[in-house]
Amino acid sequence: MKIYHNPRCQKSREALLMLEQEGITHEVRLYMKDQESMNVVEFEGVLEALDLDALDLVRVNEALWKEEYKDLELDEDEIILAMIENPRLMQRPIVINGQKGIIARPADEIKTLL
Repeated sequence: MKIYHNPRCQKSREALLMLEQEGITHEVRLYMKDQESMNVVEFEGVLEALDLDALDLVRVNEALWKEEYKDLELDEDEIILAMIENPRLMQRPIVINGQKGIIARPADEIKTLL
């Protein structure tokens, strides 16, 4: 499994803790760090695993989204680029197992991937 993790996010920490407590082998992807930012191909793979459109993954209540993007008519690629450039716009935590993924809120949702 792979978890797209933001250590500053409580829900993300809860999901990581659950993986650890359950002894589930996982890879931690710290997508918020500059050197680990996601590229378009990886982002599209995440969307495919989640079976979501890009807008469904946006934290639309985030101040940055409201100030910079909300009133724009963006296509799928432009929304993806906005999240790549501003990873805090992305819902979290995301857990991927093979070709399937979820937004792990609450953390118990991870069990649906087992």
